[in-house]
Amino acid sequence: MNRYALLRTLMALAYIAAGINHFVHPGTYRAIMPPWLPAHAALVAVSGVAEILLGAGLLLPRTRRAAAWGIVVLLVAVFPANIQMALNWWRSGHPHLWIALLRLPLQGLLIWWALLYTRRNN
Repeated sequence: MNRYALLRTLMALAYIAAGINHFVHPGTYRAIMPPWLPAHAALVAVSGVAEILLGAGLLLPRTRRAAAWGIVVLLVAVFPANIQMALNWWRSGHPHLWIALLRLPLQGLLIWWALLYTRRNN
């Protein structure tokens, strides 16, 4: 397996694991939902299913490009939750606020990484 395929597999497994975690620890995800969004529990479940399906889609050549585009869309869609997490942690004086703040620019890096797999033959 070449390095490119290895990184794609690691990305896929990370999204699958993150999606499963939505069902193992749903309260963690509900806690960072922006208050203006409705149906927090449903949105956490939908995003968890999406992460599992998109991660699995990265593993299959036929669905890889569509899954990568789906991950880009998902990362943009969940960005408000990352902002909300940073706001919550800042307001509460959370000792690990730096982690929430680091997640914000990290989202751009994750989008870039997913975009690598939107090209043909990747």
